[in-house]
Amino acid sequence: MITLPELVLRPIGVAHTPFRERIDAPRQARTAEGVEGTIELLPGHHFEDALSDLEGFQYLWLVFWFHANEGWNPKVLPPRSTTKRGLFATRSPYRPNPLGLSAVELVRIEGRVLHVRELDLLDGTPILDIKPYVPWADAIPGARTGWLEDERHVRERAEGGTAASERPADPVRRWEVCFSPRAAEQLEFLRAAGVEVEPRVREVLALGPQPHAYRRIRIEDDGTRKLALKEWRYRFRVDGARLEVFAIESGYRKKDLERGGAELDVHRAFVAAFGTTA
Repeated sequence: MITLPELVLRPIGVAHTPFRERIDAPRQARTAEGVEGTIELLPGHHFEDALSDLEGFQYLWLVFWFHANEGWNPKVLPPRSTTKRGLFATRSPYRPNPLGLSAVELVRIEGRVLHVRELDLLDGTPILDIKPYVPWADAIPGARTGWLEDERHVRERAEGGTAASERPADPVRRWEVCFSPRAAEQLEFLRAAGVEVEPRVREVLALGPQPHAYRRIRIEDDGTRKLALKEWRYRFRVDGARLEVFAIESGYRKKDLERGGAELDVHRAFVAAFGTTA
């Protein structure tokens, strides 16, 4: 019988990010292009000295705790799969020990605060450790990617693989996502009201049009589809390898808008302008 000592981990800091809820956060740091945040280290531990010499590195590894997740299963259904996979063959955040690992770009350091971008962590995430990203040790171009691969990528690697100067390509097919003129107008309306939804919609739909545990997609009677993301709905159609969002709707019903408070003003204004609700 194997006996191991109990391990105690103490956070060294906390992440401050734009993502307040799990559904808001990107699934991988690489899909968080342009997203910025900070890592604030705790006072009283001489962490300012521990950050010496780090600023010369462009990327960092963040080791963190999935504080908003509880429980785990040995088999999970990843966003990029239609088949359940063994947990350890995935990057699911639900794990026996909920440890996370993300490579983020370091922008600058101010005292105990690291300014970073390409950040996929929830606001308030406990940080356990920081390590420099070292390309010669951490990047392995052409490495196999298991069930994520298809024959095309196997063939590309056999023919020469990814150039050493390039970042490896996403091994999963990415669907083209576009917006009709009406949907683009609706996006601009929401953006002017302080609601930015386009990046998250693109990220989710780029993984495909099929219903999935991580994608709340419903196939309508006329063959079009509807994606539900938080309090908004996105109607789209499939055209070959392209997904076109042709309409955006509020996720609230008319009676909900009539009863709700000021927090639903954006939805009321949207419905008044475009006349669409769930």
